[in-house]
Amino acid sequence: MSEITLMSDPKVAAVPVEECGERLVDVREEGSLLVDPRKRDDAGAFAHLRAGVLDRLLQAQAGLPDGLRLLYVEGYRPLSLQRRYFTEYGDELRAAHPDWPAQDVHTAASRYVSPPELAPHSAGSAVDLTLADLDGRELDLGTRMNASPEESAGACYTDAAGITAEARRNREILGAALAGAGLVNYPTEWWHWSYGDRYWALATGAPAALHGPKEL
Repeated sequence: MSEITLMSDPKVAAVPVEECGERLVDVREEGSLLVDPRKRDDAGAFAHLRAGVLDRLLQAQAGLPDGLRLLYVEGYRPLSLQRRYFTEYGDELRAAHPDWPAQDVHTAASRYVSPPELAPHSAGSAVDLTLADLDGRELDLGTRMNASPEESAGACYTDAAGITAEARRNREILGAALAGAGLVNYPTEWWHWSYGDRYWALATGAPAALHGPKEL
């Protein structure tokens, strides 16, 4: 963890936001991405992203090897839902480690769920996704999507050791396509990529984030 900048790091919060006003769009309307329904909600929030993020996903998909497609799982997440996820995971950690100080719980929770006030998902800047074949079957990337560090024994970390050669190769394919389109990965979650948020700005040296929290 010491070599990874976590979302809870003060350097992330210190990045200013210069909201560009880019709209949230429904990725299903564009029609080129496979959209998995597992995170579907009544309002369809999960299927929304900032327009510029969607543009970069389509660019990334165009750069994939023949026979592969991106499988989109979740993008925009309302702040209320982000708060719930962060609180629930923090409660799990607190129960498992009753001796941990509150700050340690907060830091550990940010490996897996972003603090709500900084969450790229709630800005429409982040997407959780994986690789699939042309029939929509998910490829092996070493863990299930959204596996926690505890559940996966750390295999959810993008550069985790101990995953199969096939899973490693698939992570490299996914990463090359997305990074080539300008997105950045959150290193504790191989499936989480973003553009325009504070974490992206810090990782790329941009002077400010382009997107702040947004209501759908």
